[in-house]
Amino acid sequence: MSARFHSIALFVLALVPRAALAIDWTREPVWDGHYYDIGARSIAAGLGYVGTSGGAWCHYPVGYSGLLGLAYKLAGDAPAVGPMLNALLGAGTAVLVYLLARTVTSQRRALIAGVLFALYPGAVAYTPLLMSEPTATFGLVAGAYVAARWGDHRWGLVASGILLGLTTLVRPQTLLCTPFVGLLLPSFQRAPSLNLKGLVRSGTLATLVSLVTISPWTLRNCVVMDGCALVSTNGGWNLAIGAFPRATGRFATLRANDGCHIVTGQVQQDRCWMQLGRDWIAADPKRWLGLIDDKLGFTFDHESFPVGYLAEAAPSRWPETHKALGRAGLSWSYRVVLLLAALALAPRPTRKQPSTLLAPFLLALFALYAATTPTHPFWPVALAIPLVASWRHQILRRRGALLFAAAAVATVAATHAVFFGEDRYHMVVVPLLCLLAACVFDRDVATTAPSE
Repeated sequence: MSARFHSIALFVLALVPRAALAIDWTREPVWDGHYYDIGARSIAAGLGYVGTSGGAWCHYPVGYSGLLGLAYKLAGDAPAVGPMLNALLGAGTAVLVYLLARTVTSQRRALIAGVLFALYPGAVAYTPLLMSEPTATFGLVAGAYVAARWGDHRWGLVASGILLGLTTLVRPQTLLCTPFVGLLLPSFQRAPSLNLKGLVRSGTLATLVSLVTISPWTLRNCVVMDGCALVSTNGGWNLAIGAFPRATGRFATLRANDGCHIVTGQVQQDRCWMQLGRDWIAADPKRWLGLIDDKLGFTFDHESFPVGYLAEAAPSRWPETHKALGRAGLSWSYRVVLLLAALALAPRPTRKQPSTLLAPFLLALFALYAATTPTHPFWPVALAIPLVASWRHQILRRRGALLFAAAAVATVAATHAVFFGEDRYHMVVVPLLCLLAACVFDRDVATTAPSE
């Protein structure tokens, strides 16, 4: 059957459960969703991007509120509009995962990758949430696919940079992925040896295009805010949350008495928290470094954010027993995919080379330890993905999307080791984990030919 037929089937398969939840589970937005909704409504009304005070702001990135505002303008601002937008983006992401996987593995395994994401419990459960992750996920995978499919043409690389630039307006950390776009180019994978110069050149071009794409928004901030901000004004805030004396490694609300008593604008406030964050790190670097494993644990050990959000929005529908069951179901499905993704990058065991049994054995041993330990510390498995990919890069470069996936996981780990961790932050790389997990069925990702 053709790729077009598979794409349509995957879109429907992914859309049906997402649309069902968008209709049945949608409630008033809570947590960050409340602020995204306010921004979207102001944009839809033609008032620009304003916050709760009614003035111009950019504490949260504008991208998701901008897209949601467009949806409100076209379809009205009923509560289900945002979740239905998420449903469409999630279904589109499933198709993109399949198409991207076809560049690195067989048709059958690419289809497995698409189905894995289409039915991935955490991604489906995320649909009713008015949060930016489904949009950021779609943009990241779309940019990667365009580079993998057409990146050898200058216009294809530019188009990929534009998509990743637009996604940076949704999730600023996406900018960290653009230097790795060269890993996806067909010419990089066909080269007889590692072309480091070409890799740097293509990554630099994609990054510059992304920066140009976001520059109008940066200029807007310089004009209407109390200072310039590249995308948003929560970088300093987030650094302080991960470093201040009450830091635990996850989100905690900053108060004025934590340090920034008097501020006159959002940019000044962010710079104040940024400076305090640096000061706290410099004053006690050992304590800050000691929080990294907690931050990575909060990011990669489990998957429960959708349950927490839905329970906050509709407490009567989520008694404690339902919440516990939901968290366990989402977390264990995520952990299985994470383990398969890490295993996919390891050498395939062979009788002729007994040493190839070492990586699967160690991974299985650690998985058993993490599964039986009360805190379920699975974050080292996530770190293993970029580490193993770096170790085998000469072999894996012929499967560029796998290297890009590993690089994307590394950017999430690096970002939240510095700032703070929450499990929702790994959602953006879930489609790429599904792609890797599907490749665990390959005889060896270094030798299995992708479908044409």
